[in-house]
Amino acid sequence: MRFSSFGSLLVALLGASTAFGQRPTANLSGQWSGNLRIPTGATLQLQLNVQDQSGRRMATLDIPTQNARNIAVDRVETKGDSLLLTVSAIRARFAGKVAPDGSTLRGFWRQNNAKLPLTFQHTSTTAATAAAPAAKRSGKAGRPQEPQAPFSYQAEEVRFTNKSAGVTLAGTLTLPPGKGPFPAAVLLTGSGPQDRDEAVFGHKPFLVLADYLTQQGIAVLRFDDRGVGKSTGNATTATLTDYTQDAEAAMAFLRSRPDINAKKVGAIGHSEGGTAGVRTASQAQAPAFLVLLGMAGVPGSEAVVQQALANARLKTKDPKILAGVEQRQRALIAISQRVADVQQAQKQMIAVLMPDISLPAEQMNQLRAAAAGQAAAMTTPAFRALLVDNPTQTLRAVKCPVLALGGAKDMQVISNTNLASIEKTLKSSGNRDVTTRELPGLNHMFQTAPTGAISEYGQIEETFSPAAMQAISSWILSRTK
Repeated sequence: MRFSSFGSLLVALLGASTAFGQRPTANLSGQWSGNLRIPTGATLQLQLNVQDQSGRRMATLDIPTQNARNIAVDRVETKGDSLLLTVSAIRARFAGKVAPDGSTLRGFWRQNNAKLPLTFQHTSTTAATAAAPAAKRSGKAGRPQEPQAPFSYQAEEVRFTNKSAGVTLAGTLTLPPGKGPFPAAVLLTGSGPQDRDEAVFGHKPFLVLADYLTQQGIAVLRFDDRGVGKSTGNATTATLTDYTQDAEAAMAFLRSRPDINAKKVGAIGHSEGGTAGVRTASQAQAPAFLVLLGMAGVPGSEAVVQQALANARLKTKDPKILAGVEQRQRALIAISQRVADVQQAQKQMIAVLMPDISLPAEQMNQLRAAAAGQAAAMTTPAFRALLVDNPTQTLRAVKCPVLALGGAKDMQVISNTNLASIEKTLKSSGNRDVTTRELPGLNHMFQTAPTGAISEYGQIEETFSPAAMQAISSWILSRTK
């Protein structure tokens, strides 16, 4: 779950998937990552995801530190090596040049009266190739743990349908050697539009995890979220309820296959994907097991506050500053929950976020733009739904075996409080097979991390801790003998 650290004034932007009217002059497909330094001294890591398909350009802009979703990118204009991206909702645009070798987009981010240099690096071809079977690699160097062909198992391109929503989902099913039938797990991505590899900052954690589990004898289905890759549907309007239905469709698809043991189909959910997995347990065909990775076990509103404070503590130990962070965060949450009108809610949030001091006009404009971006992020339907989500209620329906893992350095879903809440809720509702473990040294992405700060994700070479993967694998195999 990528909550936002709204305690500090940071720019938060996410462009929704959109088709641009102009035919692309160059293939920009893939992931582009950049660092935007703002006047407060903070650096934001931005990720631009681009797909060029049949004359149409689809793109999203993501800031994992902020969980800013559904701020539409109105258009992208390309002419020769020039690129212009416009985001009218927050009065922002990026103008830059594509390097001759296609490796960078270099230019300036403009917002209100601010003009900030920004360079995007082409970190992955995921957006263009995520829908291909794992064996069909682009040839571009990846992280050390990424599997390379030939594989000891079968990777099959598959499609299945969420009939109630009229959505077709595309994915990759990896099958261990032999005839089966095999135990199987569906991988469920975290919040926001994600491809089947859950690719972020050049990492592909679900590709690495699927490879490991399949080699241990567990079939794995990973799929593009609706509206992403080769899956149909609208990513910008999708809610947690929609993703839960898609998860149910994925498990039903696995149960229909003769090479899968229909009684041993479960789900592995990362962050908000765990929340979707938990919600499938209330259906007639519940999962045979659940693995919850970095999932919130406390109400969403409280988890957001916990995240803000954890990230603030990486920068200061001053109790007055931390108290201010918590007070401001709770005030923003109260506005989001109380004020239904989006424009009015955003106006009130900006007033809370703006400092009560005199600064030069240019810096005030930059801070106001940052506040407007945060306010937009906190008034999306997805974020408001997150605030009212209450795992202490939904977990009570889970009667299957559960493994809940958290990283001790997770700054997004604080492991000790959330794991304790998950365990208490499950056991109090009569679930007798509950295992919770806090894994030392790991962050929210289950990487071995120096501090756990989100800014480290792209800098760490490890994609997924081997110790975490071993814990997942051995637990599943012990429950599916």
